[in-house]
Amino acid sequence: MLNVEYVLGLVDGEGSFNVRVNENNRRARVELKFSLKLRYQDKEILHELQKFFGCGKVYIQRDKRPRHSLCYRFEVQNKKEIIEKIIPFFEKNLPKLPSRKRDFQLFKEIVDLSNNEQLDFEKIKSLKEQMHWGSLITGNPYDQWEREVTQNKSE
Repeated sequence: MLNVEYVLGLVDGEGSFNVRVNENNRRARVELKFSLKLRYQDKEILHELQKFFGCGKVYIQRDKRPRHSLCYRFEVQNKKEIIEKIIPFFEKNLPKLPSRKRDFQLFKEIVDLSNNEQLDFEKIKSLKEQMHWGSLITGNPYDQWEREVTQNKSE
């Protein structure tokens, strides 16, 4: 049975919050994904993670690159599950790593924007570009982000 601290450690080390903006001609949409990848020897932990969150899927991820081992991935792509299970968990239990914490906050903001009837794709793309330490040019990016978050909360 996994506990909160163990899950946070897993996510800090191997987890990822991802967003894909798909703007094809027929229907533009925002695709959300929370995932964690481990070597095949550790796949049982991914099944435990699936039980812990009560959602998501575990599947094999084959990699044909030389010197890469067989891996399994736990993934949540269902928007309802992300909103009802993943977001509330990480709101109560923020990741410990500054980079992962920042990615979660940006991910959450994008999830909120994706619920609007009229999607602001430019705002969503701008936030997405900031994930995974992107679009931050100088200085300590975490310090800059922390100042922005603090400033926004005080307004």
